[in-house]
Amino acid sequence: MFGYLLKNDDVFHEKGVDVHIAVDMLVAAYENLCDRILIVSSDTDLEPAIEKVKIKGKIIEYVGFSHKASMIMVRFCSASRLLSKEDVLPFIKNRNKEITILLILP
Repeated sequence: MFGYLLKNDDVFHEKGVDVHIAVDMLVAAYENLCDRILIVSSDTDLEPAIEKVKIKGKIIEYVGFSHKASMIMVRFCSASRLLSKEDVLPFIKNRNKEITILLILP
């Protein structure tokens, strides 16, 4: 499932992605599909789903970037992993160009 883009004043905004992430997290927890969930999102609207996942005894780990981490997500989650530029550079082919990293989660 995908969210969608909404155009407002010539600016696109993603919509619905947080709901899909929350549903996937809850299904995984309630159907016992995993022991740990890694969440690469700083969307604090996910807090109710995070709490339910923790109640089910699952570890939920926030993955963010050290230069712009969400301290609220660090507090909400069971664990956190903050990536630095040095963590990401080995996975980038051409380091001389400006890099934009886009994570697309199913």
